[in-house]
Amino acid sequence: MRWWLGLTFALIASVTAFAVAEVFTQRAETAFRDRAQEFTAGSAIAAADAVSVSIASGRLEKTVATRADRHRLALFVFNRRGRLLTPRRSRGIEFGSIPLHDQALKRALAGGRFVETSQNGKTIVVALPLREPGAAALVAVASRPDLASDLGIVRDRIVEAAVWAVVVGAIIGLLIATLIARRLRRIASAAAEIERGNFDRRLQPRFPDELGELAATVDRMRERLRESFSSLEAERDGLTRLLERLHEGVVAVNARLDVQFANRAAVRMFGGRSLVPGEALPEPWPDISLKRIASGLFQPAASIAEAHVSLDEEHSYGVVGIPATPGARTAILVFTDISERERRERAEREFVANAAHELRTPLTAISSAVDALNAGAKEEPQERDRFLGLIERQATHLARLVRALLVLARVQTRHESVRLEPIELRPLLEEVAAGVRAADGVSVRVVCPVGLAALVQSDLAQHVVSNLADNAAKHTERGRITLAARLETDGFVVIEVADTGSGISPDVQERVFDRFFSSESGDRAGFGLGLAIVRESVRALGGTIQVESKSGAGTTVTVTLAGVEAGAA
Repeated sequence: MRWWLGLTFALIASVTAFAVAEVFTQRAETAFRDRAQEFTAGSAIAAADAVSVSIASGRLEKTVATRADRHRLALFVFNRRGRLLTPRRSRGIEFGSIPLHDQALKRALAGGRFVETSQNGKTIVVALPLREPGAAALVAVASRPDLASDLGIVRDRIVEAAVWAVVVGAIIGLLIATLIARRLRRIASAAAEIERGNFDRRLQPRFPDELGELAATVDRMRERLRESFSSLEAERDGLTRLLERLHEGVVAVNARLDVQFANRAAVRMFGGRSLVPGEALPEPWPDISLKRIASGLFQPAASIAEAHVSLDEEHSYGVVGIPATPGARTAILVFTDISERERRERAEREFVANAAHELRTPLTAISSAVDALNAGAKEEPQERDRFLGLIERQATHLARLVRALLVLARVQTRHESVRLEPIELRPLLEEVAAGVRAADGVSVRVVCPVGLAALVQSDLAQHVVSNLADNAAKHTERGRITLAARLETDGFVVIEVADTGSGISPDVQERVFDRFFSSESGDRAGFGLGLAIVRESVRALGGTIQVESKSGAGTTVTVTLAGVEAGAA
């Protein structure tokens, strides 16, 4: 044993030593290079300041040459078009031969800073933007061949130290392994006596370390072995108390499928059905047979069994059967209430679908505007301003949509409730109306008394009204779209989005709020996932939503929310 244990110590020492050597080598290299980069960047900044001053005085080339010699840097100055304003060779370095020179120049001309090391640390390239008229970028190059030689010296010293550490570790490991092997033989001999039934041989620990503690433990085991049966009774009682405190239901059955134990959580999940020890295992759910699952746990080579029980949309249980171990006569059934987890997973899946569908429209509009600008619209001021305005509106809509979806997702997963606050409706409706992209000849008007407020969450309310108004604009070719709000006598606030569009047929009205449902009206896509999110948003706000429409006679969508007293907003 001492030989393989000694070899193990030596192997551990060698791996550790070389790992430490590698880490220290890498850190030393990183430190050297970082220091060299910092020094070069500082010199480049100082040179950039001098270049900026020299541009005004017309002494650019002289200043660059002087600063290059002072800081031991090759300096190159470029204008905004990327044209070199200084000689192509500085301190014997041609600009075109510099590694990464294209990336450095592009970064500086774009207004960024570039600092990189190449050629195994021998060359450091720094590029800085200049803000002076006529000069836009400064590229500085430092040649540091001494850095590689310094790194080589450090690496050789660390490897030499690692080799010595391996040798010393191997010798010490062999000595320690020999001592450990002798002490383990004494403990093994005493354990063999206990196995043969001889409890008279005492095992006295010589050192108060881990092996000494092991020897003392074996000796205490010898002394207390006869007392172990009484302690098993106490441990069983403690296990019973622990199982009673679990949130999961636990039922133990024997090979005859009689209940041996059931905790309170299991009785609650079984709906009060009998789980008395000694009686047969009941069948509380028609979808699965617990007796069939339990009987399979006593078969030879039985594995863990799993099942799923869905009582309704709000209650689901997971069943796990733990087979009886060889020689044992008890199997375990564990019941877990997974209702909340499934509700959360379902809400997360819905959130992903909602986000994917709802984010597509503003992202498409932004992408199309960017393509138009890149295609040449940016050269025409009027077209450029129009597309930039479109991008700004869609970005604002996108940010509001993301906030609304996140609030809705947290509400659906029950992580938090919606924080309602009094919001004045007229500014909200006017903002939505201003962003509606209606067809030519279709007017959009707002009818809402000043000061009327509802108890809502701002982003969700904005999303509801915006989505309804966009749907109205999509299906209205002429006439008008009206965004109205009024206070009912019962204290509730009603928001109506009405249009004079094509309307919705009666058979479609029943399904407009269904997820992923869409209809086709002419060449325009009908209601889709957007109204499903609107309905969930209204529910989250504690309100109701209704649709009234006739084919060819327009559509009116009514949202009822809690109102507040005048002036509360």
